[in-house]
Amino acid sequence: MKTASLYTCLIAAALLALAGCATAPETDAKKAELHTGAMNAMTQLKADDPTLSQQIANAYGYAIFPSVGKGGAVVGGAYGRGEVYEQGKKIGWADLSQATIGAQLGGESFSELILFENKAALDNFRNGGLKFAANASAVALKSGAAESAKYTDGVKVFVEPKAGLMVEAALGGQSFSFQPT
Repeated sequence: MKTASLYTCLIAAALLALAGCATAPETDAKKAELHTGAMNAMTQLKADDPTLSQQIANAYGYAIFPSVGKGGAVVGGAYGRGEVYEQGKKIGWADLSQATIGAQLGGESFSELILFENKAALDNFRNGGLKFAANASAVALKSGAAESAKYTDGVKVFVEPKAGLMVEAALGGQSFSFQPT
């Protein structure tokens, strides 16, 4: 088990190095591209589950990752960049990094939406305290799914597959970084 933990840490470090140091997009054009992607992802998520709009309206804030790429063959990882909102106002950008080790093969992309129940949950995210372990559960978005989702430790997570196929029984987790606007 110590070996698996070591590999997971090494993978996470490699992903962070590959992702680069800057959480925010480097240019105004890339910021605009990310914003367009985030708005398009929100539109699609709300269209796929009309109950999500009310969940977002009731949340203190949210982070939207319009496109997260994930792949693996024994060792895997994922990376995505998104925008963070507090009470409807954009407050910054975020990176999502994931490292896994175990039985896995393939690649996929998906959108991920994290709702924050209150200021404390959003502050935990901003300060780098939010990390999802392998046993964290995300709701796969389909009509009506958002309505029955419950907050766990102040967050709700929704994912929507976009493309690809991945078979996975692996250990790892997601971590996040935040940069204010």
